Amino acid sequence: MEYKRSSELFASAQKVIPGGVNSPVRAFKAVGGDPVFIKKAEGAYLFDEDGNKLIDYINSWGPLILGHAHKPVIDAVIDIAKKGTSFGTPTEIETKIAELAVKMVPNIDKIRMVNSGTEATMSAVRLARGFTGKEKIIKFAGCYHGHSDSFLIQAGSGAVTFGTPNSPGVTQGTAKDTLLAKYNDLASVEALLDANKDDIACIIVEPVPGNMGCIPPANGFLEGLRELCDANNTLLIFDEVMSGFRLAPGGVQERLNVNADIACFGKVIGGGLPVGAFAARNEIMDYLAPVGPVYQAGTLSGNPLAMAAGLAMLTELDNNRGIFESIDKKTKYLHEGMEKALSANNVDFTINRIGSMISVHFGKEPVTDFESAANSAGLGTFNKFFHGMLENGIYIAPSAFETWFISDALSYEDLDTTIKVVDRVAKTL
Repeated sequence: MEYKRSSELFASAQKVIPGGVNSPVRAFKAVGGDPVFIKKAEGAYLFDEDGNKLIDYINSWGPLILGHAHKPVIDAVIDIAKKGTSFGTPTEIETKIAELAVKMVPNIDKIRMVNSGTEATMSAVRLARGFTGKEKIIKFAGCYHGHSDSFLIQAGSGAVTFGTPNSPGVTQGTAKDTLLAKYNDLASVEALLDANKDDIACIIVEPVPGNMGCIPPANGFLEGLRELCDANNTLLIFDEVMSGFRLAPGGVQERLNVNADIACFGKVIGGGLPVGAFAARNEIMDYLAPVGPVYQAGTLSGNPLAMAAGLAMLTELDNNRGIFESIDKKTKYLHEGMEKALSANNVDFTINRIGSMISVHFGKEPVTDFESAANSAGLGTFNKFFHGMLENGIYIAPSAFETWFISDALSYEDLDTTIKVVDRVAKTL
């Protein structure tokens, strides 16, 4: 495939945008080469500036569960845009999507809309601190909760040590209040709770991480977190920005039957437009301004365009719950096909999958946490795999540490094409 136009556009972008991109992973720095510039998309396909057609397994990093340019969503956005794009005042559509979300998700009474997943998780942690009167939080190495200072922390010499900043600009003062645990390891969480008695406001976790590849929770892990939080008067926050409204109508809380105290959403809830949200039961949400003392605000929060797109998306998912069974089956079909192709070509690999989230790791060992994900990344192999897939018209995430997202727009013919390309590329690895 030719990418002349994309390369020219990237050269121009680098002159006026840091790194030529507005989000780092888009730059292809992890895999090498120049990023592909997309001109339009429809259904399961991307069409780039050079006229190439690509089968898409990113789906805007998750929200496009029904595919690109889904007609009910586009029609809703066009219709509302004719009436105005933003008012900075309450609108009826905000209440409608809030009512629907509360109906679909277990264990929540109220929801507050924001503009991104980062805003949602940042606000949820502030709310947890305000509600509990405690300052420290526990997060897990490899779980990504946006680029707020509290979350850009890496592990120290061990799971019970204080974190250190993982990005310039994050202060040591912020880092000391964020403690690092190991995903799928309850003992590491217990050690942190024991060492910081009565000072942990919340544990925040991606119940199904997607930023060290897709990693399903081990049996009993989420249930164990729930028990530890109950025993220590600590709130449990599920960051369901990726998994919410994707793994089930009510997200992981519904699919795995584990309740969080606060749930954060994004991606699907915006139908492809910038939206985030956080939700909880009344006693917690009523700590938010203007009812309570915890301040959170946003001029464009709940703007009509985003609310229209999100309402159209959630309405279709609520009315046609067979969609979740459909995409789960398609993901399973892809998993089994890729497994057969990679095995036939003697490639070392591990495939993780839950629902419509799936990832391929190039190593033999199980991938259960950040350390095993890093050890099984097989970066040289993955980079070759990525470019081989792209050259054959398959667009996957340009990083070994990102999950693939399946949309219901993918046909079984698309999946068969993908499996054949995996087989072809595997012969070169």
